[in-house]
Amino acid sequence: MSKILVSACLMGHAVRYDGRAKPLVHPALERWREEGRLVTICPEMSAGMPVPRAPAEIEGGNAGEDVLAGKSRVLEVSGGDVTKGFLDAAENALALARETGCDYALLIDGSPSCGSGFIYDGSFSGERRAGNGVTAALLKQAGIEVFSDHDIDRLVERLATSS
Repeated sequence: MSKILVSACLMGHAVRYDGRAKPLVHPALERWREEGRLVTICPEMSAGMPVPRAPAEIEGGNAGEDVLAGKSRVLEVSGGDVTKGFLDAAENALALARETGCDYALLIDGSPSCGSGFIYDGSFSGERRAGNGVTAALLKQAGIEVFSDHDIDRLVERLATSS
């Protein structure tokens, strides 16, 4: 049975940059938990980032793929470069997914790490754009199917067709 890597904030853990959780309520989550399919991680915390932490975005309207390729950075609102931490976070998430047999990931959207439907544009103005965060991009490159919290029903359908 394939497992699902899931953002810890979606499971109610207060690990987001602002010290909050963003729990996702969906009947499939409880079923998957009972089946032992969920593997929970906060990539940033796995890389030693504190909670709370400064808001960060991928610079210049770029995306996680650009960070992985060394063409872009992840910057804090103050200008501090936290690229290495986000790269380490992505590597940690991928390692955990591989060692626990996760073929799928359910990640919080909007994050410079976990975003898979949208991320913020790097201007700290609240402007969103389509794109992947660093962890989502690395998981996708490794062949793990990534779904955002907004796409949980698509994940439910995908799992039903893969069983």
